[in-house]
Amino acid sequence: MAAESAAFTPLTLPVLPLDDEVVLPGMVVPLDLNDTDVRAAVEAAQAAARSGPGKPRVLLVPRVDGAYASTGVLGTVEQVGRLADGDPGALIRGRARVKIGAGTTGPGAALWVEGTRIDESVPEPLPGHVTELVTEYKALATAWLRKRGAWQVVDRVQAIDDVSALADNSGYSPFLGTEQKIELLETADPVVRLRLATRQLRDHLAEQDVAETIAKDVQEGVDKQQREFLLRRQLEAVRKELRELNGEQEGEESDDYRTRVEAADLPEKVREAALKEVDKLERSSDQSPEGSWIRTWLDTVLELPWNERTEDQYDIKGARAVLDAEHAGLEDVKERITEYLAVRKRRSDRGLGVVGGRRGGAVLALVGPPGVGKTSLGESVAHAMGREFVRVALGGVRDEAEIRGHRRTYVGALPGRIVRAIKEAGSMNPVVLLDEIDKVGSDFRGDPAAALLEVLDPAQNHTFRDHYLEVELDLSDVVFLATANVLEAIPEALLDRMELVRLDGYTEDEKVVIARDHLLPRQLERAGLQPDEVALDESALRRLAGEYTREAGVRTLERAIARLLRKVAAQHELGERKLPSTITDADLRDLIGRPHHVPESAQDPAERRTAVPGVATGLAVTGAGGDVLYVEASLADPETGAAGLTLTGQLGDVMKESAQIALSFLRSRGAELELPVADLKDRGVHIHFPAGAVPKDGPSAGITMTTALASLLSGRLVRTDVAMTGEVSLTGRVLPIGGVKQKLLAAHRAGVTTVIIPKRNEPDLDDVPAEVLDTLDVHAVTDVRQVLELALSPATNGAAPEVPVAA
Repeated sequence: MAAESAAFTPLTLPVLPLDDEVVLPGMVVPLDLNDTDVRAAVEAAQAAARSGPGKPRVLLVPRVDGAYASTGVLGTVEQVGRLADGDPGALIRGRARVKIGAGTTGPGAALWVEGTRIDESVPEPLPGHVTELVTEYKALATAWLRKRGAWQVVDRVQAIDDVSALADNSGYSPFLGTEQKIELLETADPVVRLRLATRQLRDHLAEQDVAETIAKDVQEGVDKQQREFLLRRQLEAVRKELRELNGEQEGEESDDYRTRVEAADLPEKVREAALKEVDKLERSSDQSPEGSWIRTWLDTVLELPWNERTEDQYDIKGARAVLDAEHAGLEDVKERITEYLAVRKRRSDRGLGVVGGRRGGAVLALVGPPGVGKTSLGESVAHAMGREFVRVALGGVRDEAEIRGHRRTYVGALPGRIVRAIKEAGSMNPVVLLDEIDKVGSDFRGDPAAALLEVLDPAQNHTFRDHYLEVELDLSDVVFLATANVLEAIPEALLDRMELVRLDGYTEDEKVVIARDHLLPRQLERAGLQPDEVALDESALRRLAGEYTREAGVRTLERAIARLLRKVAAQHELGERKLPSTITDADLRDLIGRPHHVPESAQDPAERRTAVPGVATGLAVTGAGGDVLYVEASLADPETGAAGLTLTGQLGDVMKESAQIALSFLRSRGAELELPVADLKDRGVHIHFPAGAVPKDGPSAGITMTTALASLLSGRLVRTDVAMTGEVSLTGRVLPIGGVKQKLLAAHRAGVTTVIIPKRNEPDLDDVPAEVLDTLDVHAVTDVRQVLELALSPATNGAAPEVPVAA
């Protein structure tokens, strides 16, 4: 641009208002003359131009909401004619910026104002930063124009060298709003204006790039969906043709897994895993073995009751009544189940059903001898709670995959027994009975007991992962009941995760009730007899429980009742017995033979085991519950036998040590007890525990062995009605032992009336049923001297003791 003088001649021009439109210098725009304001301004300019040289001139001023801008553009009317649509119009070219002044008068109906041209000159040569700005603007404008395909305009923009003209060229940009164009119009400094135009163009290109990226992503997503839809339709068509070719029915092809998965009520993560497997299934061929594996997995997942739960019955009194009706005795476990239901009810009432992702399940270990009702108790618990019941037999299981499932790496892989139990129950909160958990073994295939650690841990089992499923399974609402006969066979870590409930066996009265209410009706049905045809007197049931069977549970008692009823049914068919018939205790011998377990107190005194010195009655605990144990002692002939201690009866190390302690105590303290201890030094001592085929171990036979040896040396018989249990120390102290309740129940069954226990076990008597304690005379002692005083019969008047001599 050529330099001009600082002062310009004032201009008087008609105003041509532009509503929501801006024209910058250098722009050529067509205007519609049908607009009254436009026509008035053009006619006024033409009238003024007739009196002087040059083209008609107007002042183009933007008008926004009725307000005029402070700066306008001097425009010349290049041509007046018709527009492309046939309407009259004028072609106007913008020439220069004009600062608008005061209004004035002029010809025509237009508004005339005075104005002053604004100086837009730039010093030559251009500074370096301005040159860089020009280069940047041209590059941005070129990039934008190329995107629009305006290649001819690119050459024209590149040919512009004037800074002011280059900045005003952005007025053609359609992306600029009216306010942005007015800002360019009112910016007088060309360099500042070019910088503003560059920023506006740069921002637009950035927005355009983002918009193009979004549009591209959207288009790619749409294309992918369309392509996937097309391919799936083609796949369906191919499979349909294959079905028709193979003669299969429409419903036989299992290609509806996607629909089944989407329609199933699955947790979100399980749904995602299932859909991934469906994708694999759709990509695999029908001949691939992987397809059958995936179908089996999907069937398993879809059959599991992921969100199915049964409503607990919170009738606490009703639940207790169910337990009492189905099982006699077993107060400990009944109280525990009642407590559990009461807590569940309170948690439910207060909205605490799920705390920390965990629900209120329970893990109980029912430990007791066989036949006391551990397995049937699990079904009663489910009945009382209103839950489904599933039994999982663990006896003899040696493969860890039986618990955690097999990995899906070979044909025949299956989920573990826990998952199968949930599937069988049809709900996520069943009562699962883990039967015979103490019989679980381990070998090269792993340790199932170790796999149970997570299953039975309330802090972990809400995210249990089966190797086959490989998705999280919530077991925190399951009630696990584990049964075992031997507590010591359960690993310590596993036992620590379970709440222990002991079932120590039934008293004779409880057995009679169980036989009358449960066993007899069941066996009558199995024998084909009606309840009104055969009746068992209570005396017969009591004798069956006391003399024909001796056990902690009731299995042998049930078999005895079944045998009795079979005999009655056979006699009736042979015409030897008429029905109805009532069987009393006097009829038992004729029907099923003589009793097998006559108490020692009921036998002839000469036939009792304690009829000779050196035999004492002890109490022990075995896998079958409590039992009576006899200890026999004898001294070897000093001339033929070797000195020392001999032990027989398949004894463990602890029991052998107890025998050594008993012998050492009598050797050191025998003189105080007025025993001939010289015999212990010169003659061999033999201690035997009958039933030699049965392994025995433990310290609780210490005082029994001491009493047997003292009886042997003194010649005093051990009282027939006395049984004892307790560990002995070298100083003669009687130390506490375990299993007091089981041992007292065994003494009660054996007809013993006097029991000696350690003083420190006296609190354990609270667990013994009151009807048992009423029949027993229990003595709590602290020293062996008290044991000997209670257990040994009085000495005969000066008679020499008859000491049994071993052959």
